[in-house]
Amino acid sequence: MVGVARKTKDVDARPASPGEIVITYIRGQGVETRSKPAEDGDWVVRNRCEETGNEEILVKKRNFSDRYGEPLSQADAAGYRAFKPKGSEMNYFIVTDEIGPFNFRAPWDETMVALPGDAIVQVQTDESDTYRVAAAAFQCTYEIVNPAKFIIDAALR
Repeated sequence: MVGVARKTKDVDARPASPGEIVITYIRGQGVETRSKPAEDGDWVVRNRCEETGNEEILVKKRNFSDRYGEPLSQADAAGYRAFKPKGSEMNYFIVTDEIGPFNFRAPWDETMVALPGDAIVQVQTDESDTYRVAAAAFQCTYEIVNPAKFIIDAALR
């Protein structure tokens, strides 16, 4: 059931203010998650996805440069600059009607709700970095590298 995908759509990002809490809203669903307070060097990343309302997330300083690299533009009036995701490959699976909905604990120690159609993505180099991407956001911002396949274990037949 697991495939490989990578985030490819440009984003806008700005430095987070220390202590800032980023609340991620998904259009039509409401609050997806609420970050822990930002630390010095963290970033607020805004997806370019009209379908979800251009949701924002907090990205830790230690992950930002590996995931987004150098800015492509000067800062706008709000401090946002364009970035191109580096397209690191991530494991993913799509939550089916049979599986979901369900709750799980995100890496920032908050409960996330996974709904049918959503993607659960995992950084390949860090199993603990696993989180939900709303269905519309996944379709809008990710590219499938290897589609997820349902495999039946021969021992279960």
